[in-house]
Amino acid sequence: MRTSGVLFVLAFLAGCGYVGEPQYPALNIPTRVNNLGAMERGSQLEIGFTVPALTTEGLVVKSIGAVDLRVGPPGRGPFQVDAWAENASRIDVAPPAKLGNVQVKVPVEKFIGQDIVVAVRLANSKNRVSDWSNVVKFHVERPLSAPTDFAATGAPDGIRLTWKTSDAPGFRILRSSDAEPQPLPIATAAGPEYLDATATYGKKYQYYVEAVKGAVESEPVGPISIAYTDTFPPAAPSALAAIAGVDAIELTWERNTEPDFRGYRVYRAVAAGAFERIAEMLEAPNYSDRKVTSGTRYRYAVTSIDQIGNESERTPPVEVLTP
Repeated sequence: MRTSGVLFVLAFLAGCGYVGEPQYPALNIPTRVNNLGAMERGSQLEIGFTVPALTTEGLVVKSIGAVDLRVGPPGRGPFQVDAWAENASRIDVAPPAKLGNVQVKVPVEKFIGQDIVVAVRLANSKNRVSDWSNVVKFHVERPLSAPTDFAATGAPDGIRLTWKTSDAPGFRILRSSDAEPQPLPIATAAGPEYLDATATYGKKYQYYVEAVKGAVESEPVGPISIAYTDTFPPAAPSALAAIAGVDAIELTWERNTEPDFRGYRVYRAVAAGAFERIAEMLEAPNYSDRKVTSGTRYRYAVTSIDQIGNESERTPPVEVLTP
């Protein structure tokens, strides 16, 4: 009977699931933000960071109780984040409804001309806070004026962008399209114009421009939309010459070099009459007019045609008298 009692006790303990030391409730403190970024754009400080997905115990963060975002001068002596935070301005930021990226805008006016530090920490629902994030330090400049009179026009060699400004040493150009809807930087410019030579005929583009001075940017201007279509004729042929021969007049001119060149048209006028087309889509820069009459004065002009049918101006006419 005694042995049976021991076995009963062991079985009871096993049934109770006893596994060792008791487990304490998780603290659910978010891990520190490690990708805080800040920049000056127009009249605002634009601050962004990502809410971490895990707590310090490796559990999934379900919600954030509070965001403690602070901006202020670094103070004197060696920088210590806790001492800095006591005197820095706390920015009101509502806890995000869902985890992910957080964007905050802070008026720049009170910080103009100062060196500042930006840092953030997060709290759980019981106000237990994370460590401070990485800190961002920079000097706040007077806001840049945004460019004005922004315009885009098509040109044979690309899309030409122009604008006006008064106080910026440089500019950044951004572009989007149906294939790339997110505006992306494509170039910088030192002056108020830029030629986008990478634009392709038949596409529609949207452009933005912003003034830049070091790490300071103006508010972007745009979008300005343009459908880039080829309405640009090739250059007129040059050096047209005519020589009267036996029962023919020989014409020669310089070859066009445009990449979309297709062919030439030849026009003729008899005496003081109107010009009429006598040859179409010649590939070579020469033509022999054999439908001539002896003792007649003729005038000739030539145009060039591109692949979609744009026609150049006529060459200056040349005149010749058949023998």
